[in-house]
Amino acid sequence: MTTYLITGATGRIGTPTTAQLRAQGHDVRALSRRTGPGLVAGDLLSGSGVEGAMAGVDTVIHLATTNGAKDIQIAENLFSAAASAHVRHVVLLSIVGIDKIPMGFYKQRLAIESIATESGVPLTLQRSTQFHTFVDTLFSAQRFLPVLIAPSIRFQPIATQEVAARLVTLAAGESSGRVDDIGGPQQRTAADLLAAWKDARGSRRPGMPLRLPGKAFNAVAAGNNLAAGTPFGHETFDQYLAQKYQSGR
Repeated sequence: MTTYLITGATGRIGTPTTAQLRAQGHDVRALSRRTGPGLVAGDLLSGSGVEGAMAGVDTVIHLATTNGAKDIQIAENLFSAAASAHVRHVVLLSIVGIDKIPMGFYKQRLAIESIATESGVPLTLQRSTQFHTFVDTLFSAQRFLPVLIAPSIRFQPIATQEVAARLVTLAAGESSGRVDDIGGPQQRTAADLLAAWKDARGSRRPGMPLRLPGKAFNAVAAGNNLAAGTPFGHETFDQYLAQKYQSGR
């Protein structure tokens, strides 16, 4: 039995990752500022208690994010503590294309990758395309608009369960540095994904394509957010929609 420490254990990826590891019989600790069953106390932002939480841990899976600049300080504290605790392996999840798409958040994620690789801690770095839930939220967030906007780009969405399974597999092995990017089974335009979403939701609102100026949009439009090579995931966006919105009909 391996002992794992997971940051962000209650998030979109952390929840299925934790569940899959525990189903395999491993000792899984969820890093939290609270205490309770399955939790271990530590504050990633201040660094307080993090090294102690890693005592006896074989592998750390780092999934915690605030989606802001605080993530850099969190990464610095985490990898410093992992180095001091002589953790055998850290698995870090990142995003496809962050070195080619000049967006502020992506620059932060790239800085986190640099912190990880320069820490000296044995590392496996996995970049993934956006999740099905991201595309779903992109359209759901427009619930008050008279029309639904579909950016003139392509996505390659992937199921969170499949990303979690990949992380579990990587965590069971030795550190591998940066491994091949993973993405979903289909590369589809946002307009096509919107049509599928509208059908699943029974929405009659019109859709409108949108192309924005600037280097970041052009970089995404050029396909830098897509994973090269053979697709990793199997669940399509249509299957995700059917399970979430149509199963109860």
